[in-house]
Amino acid sequence: MGKRYVSALFLIFQLVLGGCSSSSSSDKEVVIGVTQIVEHVSLDAAFDGFKKALADNGYIEGENVKFDVQIAQGEMSNSQTIAQNFVGDKVDLIFANSTPSAQSALNATKDIPIVFTSVTDPVGAELVKSFDKPGSNITGTTDTHPEALSKTLEFAIKEVGSKKLGVIYNSGEQNSQVQVNEIKKIAESNGAEIVEVSVSTSAEVKQAAESLIGRVDAIYVPTDNTVVSALDTVISVANSKDIPLFAGELDSMKKGSLAASGFSYFDLGYETGLMAVEILKGNKKPSEIPVAVPKSFALVINKIAAKEQGVEVKDSWKDLGEIYEGE
Repeated sequence: MGKRYVSALFLIFQLVLGGCSSSSSSDKEVVIGVTQIVEHVSLDAAFDGFKKALADNGYIEGENVKFDVQIAQGEMSNSQTIAQNFVGDKVDLIFANSTPSAQSALNATKDIPIVFTSVTDPVGAELVKSFDKPGSNITGTTDTHPEALSKTLEFAIKEVGSKKLGVIYNSGEQNSQVQVNEIKKIAESNGAEIVEVSVSTSAEVKQAAESLIGRVDAIYVPTDNTVVSALDTVISVANSKDIPLFAGELDSMKKGSLAASGFSYFDLGYETGLMAVEILKGNKKPSEIPVAVPKSFALVINKIAAKEQGVEVKDSWKDLGEIYEGE
């Protein structure tokens, strides 16, 4: 009788320990590897949105989630090393913020879940098979709205009168090459000409902008991480020489571009964060979450930049988009 009683107590003790162990395991800190090709306002806003989505769903930084943030400083080799280190550290999930960052992450692992954002062409970059069926361990959001690029360029050509547009981009960024090809098509169909200038580092951006003086009547900067990280130098050239400057996203517009069609990168990052929550909670696998596109966009005209670049803002432009007068 005594032995049975002791055995029963021992069994209860084991069950209690098992329950405690299970509870502590589910409450363990989640580690998310954050890889970003460079620091600039749009990518940073996307990361802020990502963190907010996780916090809104119970993943609080410093309590039950840790973000291991690594910036590649514009170098693809650094991006690859970062991804490999995340695999070695066995992080729970990788948040890849830009096309090069996502490519490096996918090259490094086919097991750890990856969610990406700020990617222009996820299919062309060979990150996913299709938007509906992305792949085994990766999904995310694209920063391309089907009509945004054409709306900005048509405004530049038809309303501002730009017939020869200079485009500064890094030909080593797949997302930029895709945009340049599309820019050529849109410009040609609207009777305009494109002058391309390629850079490989942010240090070359100012010289590239200066090389366009006298050769173009406007400049367009796509969502190119290398160029956007040095956008201030392009704005300086545009302002000093009265060259209208157009951009591929709204954060660059706010900094000093005349106009852009776009959306909130914070919102885009937030949407990506919601995907991460589904994956971390075990509700869905990356392969079960379609790649998402921006839900809306708007043409925004910067009245302050227009004055700096010698462009008069027409009253009729209010019917084409929003007028930005600073914050």
